[in-house]
Amino acid sequence: MKLAITGKGGVGKTTVASLLARLYAAEGNTVLAIDANPDANLASALGLPQDEARRITPIAEMKDLVEERTGAKPGAQVPFFKLNPRVDDIPDRFSATINGVKLLIMGTVKKGGGGCMCPESALLRNLMNHLLLRESEVVILDMDAGVEHLGRGTAHAVNAFIIVVEPGRRSIQTAEAITSLAKDLGIKRCYVVGSKTRSDDERRFIVESMPDYEVLGFINYSPKIIEADLKGMGVFDADPKAVEEARRIKQRLEDIHKEGR
Repeated sequence: MKLAITGKGGVGKTTVASLLARLYAAEGNTVLAIDANPDANLASALGLPQDEARRITPIAEMKDLVEERTGAKPGAQVPFFKLNPRVDDIPDRFSATINGVKLLIMGTVKKGGGGCMCPESALLRNLMNHLLLRESEVVILDMDAGVEHLGRGTAHAVNAFIIVVEPGRRSIQTAEAITSLAKDLGIKRCYVVGSKTRSDDERRFIVESMPDYEVLGFINYSPKIIEADLKGMGVFDADPKAVEEARRIKQRLEDIHKEGR
């Protein structure tokens, strides 16, 4: 199972990604979680103390690795470097294992824009291709509202594109924009998870506002989730109710996958 989880900033997509990753790991699966957010915090959501999470170096910032694999220094304006660098050993060498989940933090390209073709961009792109096209384990990608981490050659490898929305017009508008970008890449399996909902009215609002989407379920508003964030705890360990909500979402997703939809 390979899942891409996205949505407007602050809607709770990292919470959803961390819960699903921990659930798959608890079943004995080998799980690789990929943090592709500019403001990476999936490590903390998985349960790694924040001071330890800050010590993890994103792949894009590993200057020696980038130069070794591409033949050019990060940020260098050079005419030639390897566009297809070796990446197969990176998941095992540079991932951090947190509560049974292997975590890779991708990082962002800081010079020339996220879409530039520079050494670090080439490394990240080839790594993403490897993770989605060749890895046989469960892969969960936590990404921002853009889909630049996915290319046309890799998008088809994603089993489900999950858009997390909260009860609000701006969140739903962002979801619609994400869907448009996803369709441009040929991604057809887009689903919705509602987040931070407090009442039946808010859950109904999301369902009725998105009639063309299948809503997999809801991670409702919970003070325990907020408290977990403040304390640097994993949501999986802090809120059993949220875990059960995520379990139902996971089951629904697997049922749909078995049905071939």
